[in-house]
Amino acid sequence: MPDYGHELLFSVSFAPSAHQADTVVALSQLAERAGLDLVTFSDHPYQPTFLDTWTLLGYVAAATESIRLAGNVHPLPLRPPAMLAQAAASLDILSHGRFELALGTGGYRDAIASMGAPRLSPGQAVDALEEAIPIIRAAWDTDAPGAIDHHGEHYQVTASRGPRPAHDIGIWLGAYKPRMLRVTGRLADGWLPSLPYLQDVGKIGEGNAVIDEAAAEAGRSPRDIRRLLNLGEELPAAQLAEIALTYGVSVFILAANDPGRLQRFAQETAPAVRELVAAERTQAALPPPTAAAKTASPTAALGATPTPDNGVRLTDVRVWDETTRPTGPAPDPTRRYTPAEQANGRHLIDVHDHLRAELAQLRDLIDQVASGAIDAGTARSHINTMTMRQNNWTLGAYCESYCRLVTMHHTAEDAMVFPHLRRTEPALAPVLDRLQEEHHAIHKIIERVDRALVSFVGDPDGLGHLRETVDLLTDSLLSHLSYEERELVEPLARNGL
Repeated sequence: MPDYGHELLFSVSFAPSAHQADTVVALSQLAERAGLDLVTFSDHPYQPTFLDTWTLLGYVAAATESIRLAGNVHPLPLRPPAMLAQAAASLDILSHGRFELALGTGGYRDAIASMGAPRLSPGQAVDALEEAIPIIRAAWDTDAPGAIDHHGEHYQVTASRGPRPAHDIGIWLGAYKPRMLRVTGRLADGWLPSLPYLQDVGKIGEGNAVIDEAAAEAGRSPRDIRRLLNLGEELPAAQLAEIALTYGVSVFILAANDPGRLQRFAQETAPAVRELVAAERTQAALPPPTAAAKTASPTAALGATPTPDNGVRLTDVRVWDETTRPTGPAPDPTRRYTPAEQANGRHLIDVHDHLRAELAQLRDLIDQVASGAIDAGTARSHINTMTMRQNNWTLGAYCESYCRLVTMHHTAEDAMVFPHLRRTEPALAPVLDRLQEEHHAIHKIIERVDRALVSFVGDPDGLGHLRETVDLLTDSLLSHLSYEERELVEPLARNGL
């Protein structure tokens, strides 16, 4: 669980569209009001429909008060390092210490050359960046004696130092290949890749290893280098927390040109990620469990108690033989569960509690029909809008809206959950098969309730039959929910949703 010691920050990134300039500025102001920490803008000066990013950064700095600012990322070949250092320091002074400098070698070589910049090979571009960083730092170091005196392969600089930035500006590098990663480890303050380019989140760990090794060889601590990540899409809080805990990422940057998406990321996702990460790190810092804790029940360790079947039955009909239900492997009684894992286990119980509440609502509807408070048609309309009345009785389908609320828009569809458990824990296959069979059986009972309501509309004497079908649903559903919790709460905690 790498922790590079940096606070978690949440950011958005915007394209500097010249056709929507006022919108870009307004979104930046909204990001600040929503509580985000950083706003960034892509920088492609050769794109004629884009604003100049440096001009936009200065304008947004004047239009905001607290949010940090950065390019994402500036192509170095288009700006000489001494000039870049002065521009960065000036913006930092004017924004009262809110600017960070993110650089790249410039991946669009033809487009960069079309602007009059030298055409560099990929290797030359890395060489130039490696030369530029010490020049930039020297320009900011106004305490050093004399002027900057650099004579390299790409830059010849003899210039006065200054101005000094308002704070220690971080230099973040957009890097992917080993050589650039090593430059990041030796010289930079942050690594800023994009998840879509990495394609596999595991590549973050591989990049960390290269950066950490280069940092150590240069006499630096890996903690000197912040890990940032551009997100291609909005990810669930639990997944971002896992990335933060597994790979030490401390800045998440979402491309969010939609105000609703921006606010959801700021006000729902960000707080949830912070809470999950803090809880996990607190748990990891706790001393090892005592002997008494090791003998505690798995239920206590899970922080969740499956709802037991009380054995009460309202009818004599049995839809299935409960004695033939398979049982999964016994859990490890010594295992400790992280807060995120405990939340996974509780999720299923929360969903089931919602279904139990809806069952109580259904029974209440029948009582209202019997008492004449509502008619059967109204009751049927209510039932058809209830979460239980879905075409597929599976974890994701019957809790779609509720699951979204409980897990911050994380939809656990059955097409993913059960196959996921089959892959991660093959011994559960008989249990999953049985659960799916029971799902279908319960769905048929729901249809019987619906038909009984239809019949009752034309035959008020059919109330007894209606009550019998609802009682059968009650017996079957409550039994099924208890069985599912008994078998799946612990595996879901370990394997996730």
